[in-house]
Amino acid sequence: MGNIIYNGVPWYDQNNDPVNAEAGCLIKVDNKFYLFGEYKTDDVNHFVGFSKYSSTDLSNWHFDGMALSTQKSGLLGSNRIGERVKVLQTPDNHYVMLMHTDDLKYNDPYIGVATTDNIDKPFKFVGPLQFNGKPIKLWDMGSFIDDDGTAYLLTHEGNIFKLSKDYLYVEEEVAHHIAVGGESPAMFRSGDRYFIMFSNKTSWERNDNYYLTATNIRGPWVKKGLFCPQGTLTYNSQCSFVYQLQTEKGRVPMYMGDRWSFPKQKSSATQVWLPITVHGDEMEIPEYWDAWDWKKDAPYILNKNESKLDFQSNIPNKSRSFRYNGTRVMLYGHTDRHGGYAKIKLTDSRGHMVQDTVIDFYSLVASDGLRYVSPILPRDDYQLSITVMDENGVWFDKAGDRFGSNDYYVTLTGYSVTR
Repeated sequence: MGNIIYNGVPWYDQNNDPVNAEAGCLIKVDNKFYLFGEYKTDDVNHFVGFSKYSSTDLSNWHFDGMALSTQKSGLLGSNRIGERVKVLQTPDNHYVMLMHTDDLKYNDPYIGVATTDNIDKPFKFVGPLQFNGKPIKLWDMGSFIDDDGTAYLLTHEGNIFKLSKDYLYVEEEVAHHIAVGGESPAMFRSGDRYFIMFSNKTSWERNDNYYLTATNIRGPWVKKGLFCPQGTLTYNSQCSFVYQLQTEKGRVPMYMGDRWSFPKQKSSATQVWLPITVHGDEMEIPEYWDAWDWKKDAPYILNKNESKLDFQSNIPNKSRSFRYNGTRVMLYGHTDRHGGYAKIKLTDSRGHMVQDTVIDFYSLVASDGLRYVSPILPRDDYQLSITVMDENGVWFDKAGDRFGSNDYYVTLTGYSVTR
């Protein structure tokens, strides 16, 4: 069904492959949405390209290929990091891409620039973004375009830079260190007030993100606090971008957040997109929706025909399977700090493999809800199997502190079928 955004589950493209576009952005050109993001792998964290997906309804996604691929050498070579890609449409309809590029140890940061004159063609890497003739050597970044077309670069620690009219270099730093310790900035405007949000620095782990407001982008900026209920860790996500959606209720700012899944970022990292409510100088996302109709700006009711599926195991290769007849299947389950990865295999009535994918059952804060939504397929008799893997999400930060799961549990409670 079109116009429905499913949160916290992998989305799939026209090839039934996971949409691989983390820490990115969304723009609309004519009647089509374009999603740009980091194209991740499941083995090592390095730059392999920035992906581009297109959609007319934010529900069905088409993989258009790489918007920018690995360069032969230089700042985006094969031995570099490429992150936080943001694409800006200039007032004269050119396109500028900004990104953080670094070495593999994060000791050589730059903000890079790439351009294209046609949204349907690849970008060409230009080089580092410059301010007063020198490269900007910062890392975690975001972008914002004001109502008058003025564009800004946002960085970690709360720095805001005004870009030139063609968006190709920095003209001025308009705010400095307004959020010391903050990263992954995202900004939007509502009326005469600016809102900027940040994540805390907890490596791939989620945390309670916070926001600041101002009536002038130069400040003064006032820290307001959290915008999601405390302890939800921003609904197990990290802020990345805000897109202004045109809904039946008017223009609504949409939070775009990443639910990282290290190390299986390609297979299992997911998105959390939710509408933001603004009241004067306050913003909030008061509740989490597993699914919602973005055109109506309203939750979409699931579980209409849910069947019980009582499966919990931390034993590698332990499996459960069931058959169903229909066009789509959804799985419901539980995630917590003891969760691991599950292999999902979907075969049709002829025994042909339709999908072979991986779902993450780890979350620092326990959560119950939607875990998997299959692609929409021809109506047929299908078999779905769920197998506990001998892998879980574990990583270490720069200080050597351990994060992630402490077990391999996969917990499923039910499923529903669309006929």
